[in-house]
Amino acid sequence: MPRSEHHVERHLAAIFAADVEGYSRLMNRDEVGTLHDLTRRRALMDDLIAQHRGRIANTAGDSVLAEFPSVVDAVQCAVEVQNAIAHVNAEAPSSSGLRFRIGVHVGDVIARGGDIFGDGVNVAARLQVLAQAGGICISRDAHRHVQKALPLTYTDLGPQVVKNIAEPIDALSIRVEENDARDDPAAMLSRPLALPDRPSIGVLPFTNMSSDPEQDYIADGIVEEIIAALSRVRSFFVVARNSTFTYKGRAVDVRQVSRELGVRYVLEGSLRKSGRRLRVTAQLIDGTDGSHIWGDRFDGEIEDIFDVQDRMTEAIVGAIQPSIRSSEIARARRKRPDSLDAYDCVMRAFPIVWSNDPDTASLGLSLLERAMTFDPSYALAKSLASWCYAQRVAYLRSADPKEDMRRALSLAEEAARLDSDDPLVLTTLGAAYTLARKLDVAAVLIEKALLLDPNLAWAWHRSGWLHVYLDKGDVAIDHFQRCLRLTPLDPMRFNALIGIGAAHFQAGRYEQAAEWAERGLIEQPAAIWAHRILAAAAAQAGRLDRARASVAILREAFPDVSVTQLLGIIPASPEYLGRFGEGLRRAGLPD
Repeated sequence: MPRSEHHVERHLAAIFAADVEGYSRLMNRDEVGTLHDLTRRRALMDDLIAQHRGRIANTAGDSVLAEFPSVVDAVQCAVEVQNAIAHVNAEAPSSSGLRFRIGVHVGDVIARGGDIFGDGVNVAARLQVLAQAGGICISRDAHRHVQKALPLTYTDLGPQVVKNIAEPIDALSIRVEENDARDDPAAMLSRPLALPDRPSIGVLPFTNMSSDPEQDYIADGIVEEIIAALSRVRSFFVVARNSTFTYKGRAVDVRQVSRELGVRYVLEGSLRKSGRRLRVTAQLIDGTDGSHIWGDRFDGEIEDIFDVQDRMTEAIVGAIQPSIRSSEIARARRKRPDSLDAYDCVMRAFPIVWSNDPDTASLGLSLLERAMTFDPSYALAKSLASWCYAQRVAYLRSADPKEDMRRALSLAEEAARLDSDDPLVLTTLGAAYTLARKLDVAAVLIEKALLLDPNLAWAWHRSGWLHVYLDKGDVAIDHFQRCLRLTPLDPMRFNALIGIGAAHFQAGRYEQAAEWAERGLIEQPAAIWAHRILAAAAAQAGRLDRARASVAILREAFPDVSVTQLLGIIPASPEYLGRFGEGLRRAGLPD
């Protein structure tokens, strides 16, 4: 007998759930145009679902629910759908630019009359809500099936508490970038920053209300520790210190800060120190409308500074997302130094160790060496000092590259033995191993750092350079772009732009490589070391005049520089180094 349309059966399926971001708003603005655009994009989506053996089960308005016999098919379809829609949006800028959010899960479903229901469907729908506009979010179960078959760039979002689901969903995102962002520096850097689909926050420098301006570093240290702790709360999006500190000493409108950083919440505060007593005040503002969310005052002795930081962090997290467990907040705390004098030195050094000026960077290293004298077990001091030595080699400043690399690796390894769960410490060790050509070890370390702190912009930055040297240029570009989103106003942004240039060089796109390297040098002309990338790329692109001009700048600053020397400090593959050396020779650099 034929089955009734009310017959119910259960089976395992890969579930694909999609909807349009901001659909109601778009309909209110232009109903006819939005429906026209939706029809065109739905036709693309429906065709791709069919091509990947999917079946559309339920539709309503802008929503689509489909099932696939294979999770690989479902995720591959999601990627192709987002790429196809991004291409259509780029070709039709006058249209509404509909962007879909897609969630993919594998689980048990109930089928009845062609429709599907059940927990598997509910989870896929919640993942869709977690996805960014134009992006994809998948469950941990789905990821287990696709991670080897589909070498995409996955970002672990950790457990996500969602509506009407009892247990948190362990989620990962797949970010699909528009094509013009990879090829055109101006297009990427001028694009407005959309608010992330999770709580997002920027912590502004606290005002020093004490009579002594030399106490600024105490206020800066409190902010640095709060940022470090908040960034390790996996469900938050936290802008890096280097961007928020560009507002130091400026009177700002938090709504403008919200737009410039692409965050919803802005934390601001002040510190007053009298003798050994500290008073810290802080307030959390919703930057989208300027409304006050939370404010409080924290008092303590200078010796209690870490306790004050912890209490503030817990209060901020509680104000934004009360459901976050206290154990997660406790996990986010960085190991404390035994000496406040050591802590003082590190906080004074922190903003200057990244400097492009050799003398300023050397001052930072001197402070870190004092910190290590005060407290030989202070992992953060050793880690930052390691980077100072590594920078000397990478930036062509070193009088003894072998000794500086030995010192960089030794300090980074000591730091990791002291604190193997600090993401910055792990990233620094990964950077040292990268320069030492131990790329497989570096990859494991940086992957762990990002697992612990997905908001650590510097880890994404170092992962970008690592993937250049692993001959994975497109992955490198994605990671550099993640870094730039987490720290859009960072003075070190130029380095990521140059890194994108190096990634394009790896991929054989020499014209784009030269354009990105030039953009980085426009932002930071003192980064003369980067002319090696610009020279090689311009020469390979046939722009010999530009390439020779870069070599002239390079040789004026470093008279003894040679192709052999540069190839000796770049930890890339033989194939990459062959093309790189060929470009430098064409540009006129002697062997």
